[in-house]
Amino acid sequence: MLVSGGVLTLVLAGCATDTGGQAFPDEPALASATQGAKASALPARPSELNLQGADPCALLTGPQLDQLKINSKPRAAAEPIDGPTCVFDADAAEPFHTYYVRAVTADVEEWFTGKRRKNSMTTEPKAVGGFPAITNYRDAGKPSDCETLVGVAKGQTLAVRAVTVTAGGFTMPQLCEMSARAADSALQTLKARN
Repeated sequence: MLVSGGVLTLVLAGCATDTGGQAFPDEPALASATQGAKASALPARPSELNLQGADPCALLTGPQLDQLKINSKPRAAAEPIDGPTCVFDADAAEPFHTYYVRAVTADVEEWFTGKRRKNSMTTEPKAVGGFPAITNYRDAGKPSDCETLVGVAKGQTLAVRAVTVTAGGFTMPQLCEMSARAADSALQTLKARN
């Protein structure tokens, strides 16, 4: 309490004072509460699948490549993104599209509440093959790509991005479904190898 010029003022820590008498939680407190809720939205990991040393180009088998309509030979990315990255092209028939499969040394939660989170991206919790996962995409503009990030182990994330090459070839829900399907296929291969 503060007394100034005969006026008694009550100061509440963590509340704003310029809101016409209404108490609102301090923004950092609200942000941390929201982050805690988001982190708990991810399902628990059923097991640890070691992704270190895995070749992303070997995470999709021949039958899986056929199911995903990938017709080109998988190739290492010229510029890897956050770790080993493989490019899978589906360019035999329109609409053309590409998958990028990455092995990232980071917890999947980092895209949801941590340092990899971007306000320009929409992140949604989900499960892929029983593992905690996040769908990550830019909701503004024409749909161009959607990424599924799967937390396969503590500090290890399998990332699969579906990218449309043919402009307007896919809707955002289609790209996110394609990404999730390819991530599930890569996860099944990883499970078989662990």
